[in-house]
Amino acid sequence: MAERRARGLKSFFVRPHQRAAPPPAEGANTEPGDLVSQNIDAIAQLHAHAERRVSRYQRAIEAATAFLGRPLFLYLILAFVTLWIGGNLLAPRLGWPQWDPPPFSWLQGAVTLAALLMTTVILITQNRQNKIEERRAQLDLQVSLLAEQKVAKLIALVEELRRDLPNVHDRHDPEAEAMTEAADPHAVLSALEETLEKVEEEVHELEEVIEEQEEGLP
Repeated sequence: MAERRARGLKSFFVRPHQRAAPPPAEGANTEPGDLVSQNIDAIAQLHAHAERRVSRYQRAIEAATAFLGRPLFLYLILAFVTLWIGGNLLAPRLGWPQWDPPPFSWLQGAVTLAALLMTTVILITQNRQNKIEERRAQLDLQVSLLAEQKVAKLIALVEELRRDLPNVHDRHDPEAEAMTEAADPHAVLSALEETLEKVEEEVHELEEVIEEQEEGLP
């Protein structure tokens, strides 16, 4: 099932002319369409790998969650509640006993139990989705760090080429020199935390000033 979903994901993104394209020969230039197909293959493989690790119980819960999110489920709830209330109100006129007279205690209990079950099912599904999103965020971070390191290396190579070319005026560029060094993730994280702490302290001080002013008002 995971492989079938991966093929479906690939067929959704890949255009018809890209699906029929043969694999590039060795030494041939890679076209943009081929790069798109490779990226889609990688995404499809990641999706298939995540789906293979899902148990059948988790699949059943996620199928139930998908059904809960459809408009049909809303219509079924409205129809059930309408029939339940209408049947109990019309039962005495038809000579039938009321199985749940107003204020419809059985209906309230059923709705409460259904709400509890739906909340649990949605939370279980959301928990797995959060784990998938966390892995994707980590992958994005790794790719971003790698791309930043590559850009820094390219800038360093360009600067080295500029210094070696005799017909290019060699000048000191502090900005380009700073860009040749890859950013340290730990330093960036520390700077971000310090900035956030300063902002929180300023907000806290501002709140205290506002409270003092409000207390001083008659």
